[in-house]
Amino acid sequence: MKGKLGFWSIVLLGINCIIGTGIFGLPNKAYAMIGEASVGVIIFDALLVISIALCFAEAAGRFKVNGGPYIYAKEAFGTFFGYEVGLMKWLMGIIGWATFAVFLGNRLALVFPMFDTSFGRMAIAIFSILFWSVINLMGVKSSKIVNNIVTMGKLIPLFLFIFAGIFMFGKVDPTTLTETAAIAAPNGNTLVEAAILFFFAFTGFEAIGIAAGDMINPQKNLPKAIVVVMLIVSTVYIAILLICMKVLGPSLAFSKAPVADAAGVLLGSAGKSFIMAGILVSIIGINMAGSYTSTKSGVALAETGLVPEFFLKTNSKGVHYNAVLASMIGTMVLAMSGSFTVLASIGVIVRFIQYIPTCAAVLIFRKRDKERGIKHDGFTIPFGPVIPVIALVVSVILLIKAGIATPHKIVYGLGGLVVVAPFYKFSKDRMERVERKEALGGAQ
Repeated sequence: MKGKLGFWSIVLLGINCIIGTGIFGLPNKAYAMIGEASVGVIIFDALLVISIALCFAEAAGRFKVNGGPYIYAKEAFGTFFGYEVGLMKWLMGIIGWATFAVFLGNRLALVFPMFDTSFGRMAIAIFSILFWSVINLMGVKSSKIVNNIVTMGKLIPLFLFIFAGIFMFGKVDPTTLTETAAIAAPNGNTLVEAAILFFFAFTGFEAIGIAAGDMINPQKNLPKAIVVVMLIVSTVYIAILLICMKVLGPSLAFSKAPVADAAGVLLGSAGKSFIMAGILVSIIGINMAGSYTSTKSGVALAETGLVPEFFLKTNSKGVHYNAVLASMIGTMVLAMSGSFTVLASIGVIVRFIQYIPTCAAVLIFRKRDKERGIKHDGFTIPFGPVIPVIALVVSVILLIKAGIATPHKIVYGLGGLVVVAPFYKFSKDRMERVERKEALGGAQ
């Protein structure tokens, strides 16, 4: 039990899974697209993600095994839906990790100009992927210690930035870094595109449910941790955007490192350097979280027979090394083939494949409980079906809008569902063998 994750370690893992690249790499892009309307968009995204997170919290309270969205979809809709969601979950984890690695290369290239070449940025990304794979191979205890340290290392500079921004909010006039922006009036398409782009900054919370088997009392701790994580992250994000807009003004649209530039105005060159260091720690940390959760996705699928038992082989530390290596290789391939913005957009679309079934699964589980006369003792979302229905409907609308606005990205994001479908029969046979084996073990 000493090697497992307690409540606050789960909270820190959740924060580390979310805060890392989006809030540092997307506010300037969103502001360039829709100007001050980006405040409304980030609040909208925060409310939507909190609604979805509440659905994950209620669903998570029903299970204590690895799997997260895959388990919820399988139990609610059957093995085929679980198969599709499960494989896309692993793919989503790999896409996310590749996105974080590419972003790390981009950021370090700004700090160290010697790496500011295509080869240099990619070398950093590949080295990061290899490094965190090695950490994973050292075991859960090592990953937990590193995760806790890295997460605190990213939160301290961010909180310093927020406190400085609040204290100086009314005393700072917007600065002009290079030139001012002429922001066009936002329309429906740009608002949706900005919402999808900003949505990426909030994603990652769903990953912590995948590692439920590594947690102490996950049915009790996981739902509470998800709620606490989303409240903290939403507050931090909204505060950061407001401070950047106040401090940088229209030049926010042209800033390559908006949080660091705003920190330079608020805290001087030393403060800017401290925040830059914190940003790098944050980006490094989310690479660690991406490596851990993507591997756990593969393990969860192998435990139920969805992918071959080959991925369940362990080393002396009890680590499923083939799952680690498979995630590492897939991440390297994607990192070498895509840009941060493209990977982020595709990653958001793939994530909706996890969110929509989970929101619907909550309604299914409640209906089954009522029919069977079962009382659910875990976390239950208040206001009846209102929040799950809102989360479900808005997620579907955003996915449709994304398909209309960027059809090529929706094809990339959802094409995997079609590609993996023909292989379902092989996975179904394995899953049935695992279920029979578990049934015989329980009978004994």
